[in-house]
Amino acid sequence: MTRISVIDYGVGNLFSMSNALRKTGANVEIVNTPDEILAADGVVLPGVGNFGAAAGKLNPLADAITNAAKNRVPILGSCLGMQLLFSSSDEGEGEGIGLIPGRVVRLEAATVPQMGWNDVVPAGNRGPDPLFPDGTGLTAYYANSFVCAPEDWTTILAWSDVDGTRFPASVRAHNTWGVQFHPEKSSAPGLGLIRRFLDQVGPGSGTPAPTEGGGA
Repeated sequence: MTRISVIDYGVGNLFSMSNALRKTGANVEIVNTPDEILAADGVVLPGVGNFGAAAGKLNPLADAITNAAKNRVPILGSCLGMQLLFSSSDEGEGEGIGLIPGRVVRLEAATVPQMGWNDVVPAGNRGPDPLFPDGTGLTAYYANSFVCAPEDWTTILAWSDVDGTRFPASVRAHNTWGVQFHPEKSSAPGLGLIRRFLDQVGPGSGTPAPTEGGGA
């Protein structure tokens, strides 16, 4: 059975994500040490809250997450977890993991935070991706005031739009995926996306990632 490590770094949304993963058949372990992360078949980084505070709590585990990514262990970050895959944020001080170069910026919309359902539309610039097969999007649940701005825009897998402002809904670099929404709160379509992520956990994990380029 697939062994998924959900990283506990002292922020919210830990158990709802863990429960969603279990519904898809994964063997879920809630972990908070580098050795546990490095022993995982797949890693999930959930989270809600402030980037600066979360980055400080996550810092002792950042090297282990980076090494797991280098070993092609599939990683999924959701909401704040996606933002922490980036280098820095306008929300607060502290360094993110930096697996996806770029910065997190404030959402420029009439109503912030964005709370509720929104369409997720595949970008179509990279060809098919396992999380969005056949260019199929979904309607997902959001709760965010900040969004990600990658340095390499080819890392963007999907977009969402609020009040006429388009922002990245999902990104990917090698075997690391990020989704700005909450798949665990997005009903059956969200669980479907989680299952598709779990399908990537298996052969190929634990082999070195390419050293150049943002795609996979």
